[in-house]
Amino acid sequence: MKAIGFKTSLPIAENDSFIEFDTPIPTAQGRDILVKIKAISINPVDFKIRQSGAKDTTLDTPKIIGWDASGTVEAVGDAVTLFKVGDEVYYAGDLTRSGSNAEYQLVDERIVGTKPTKLSDAEAAAMPLTALTAWESLYDRIRIDAEKDKGKSILIIGGAGGVGSIAIQLAKKISGLKVITTASRNETKEWCKAMGADLVVNHNNLIEEIRLAGYKEVDFVLDFVDLNSYWDAIVELIKPQGHIVSITGSATPIVLNKLKNKSVTFSWELMYTRSMYQTEDMEEQHRILNKMAALLDNGTLQATLKTTLKGFKVENLKEAHRLLESGKTIGKVVIEY
Repeated sequence: MKAIGFKTSLPIAENDSFIEFDTPIPTAQGRDILVKIKAISINPVDFKIRQSGAKDTTLDTPKIIGWDASGTVEAVGDAVTLFKVGDEVYYAGDLTRSGSNAEYQLVDERIVGTKPTKLSDAEAAAMPLTALTAWESLYDRIRIDAEKDKGKSILIIGGAGGVGSIAIQLAKKISGLKVITTASRNETKEWCKAMGADLVVNHNNLIEEIRLAGYKEVDFVLDFVDLNSYWDAIVELIKPQGHIVSITGSATPIVLNKLKNKSVTFSWELMYTRSMYQTEDMEEQHRILNKMAALLDNGTLQATLKTTLKGFKVENLKEAHRLLESGKTIGKVVIEY
């Protein structure tokens, strides 16, 4: 099969930042399914691992990355119970295994969902990683309850990105929250409003703009951009006994002590935790993806695909990474095979 990978971490403009090569089609065993891929989407995790996965070294075998895909089940392992050959699926994969930048991929059935029937392959490929991240942030970390929390406020930092785009929709349409999100350009502001945001504020004047809009504090905060850059503003804006979730990590220590007087809860979210550690509830991601598929098929939620590149080739993968690295993408970037 054809695959695209890298042997050393290079700037995306370099000739060998991605290389095409042939590799054997893997064999499905156990709970693995073999998927013939039809479309993939690109996320920040892709370029971050490309930039660091082979730094100051040259790998013997190219590393295949990529963590979003849609396709058709070609073969199943002997312990598979959730899927059969011919099923249309979508998934975000597993950080510890070979990725989706290939014609075929093995993936554990427990982290795979049935593809939404009303979405194209490209639209479906845009959804898994961001949908799982947004869902887990809201419902596994904060544990938002539709009845108890309806009408409460949530600040989403980075609303126009892939995760923000689906988090806005879930918070507004499923949980009935008052959604405040950040965006600074006209096109990103309009996108956030189209996703369902009640209020869009400029991240450069976060506290001032939220206060001017009549919000002294917010019940929940989701950080999808840069936790340290916004930490002091988040600490000031979060309500006593509120909850903060971040997906961005931090190169320097977070000053959690600033949350003590307010008794605020802080959580990290990494949607790869379940697959990385083979947790007892790993199959929950299969269920979440199926719930998301139903919500997309019945029109409650809309797909967040914004840019489609045609053809599985090095040039398109480089362009997708270049777009993501710019930090200015809206919605999702997909490569359709």
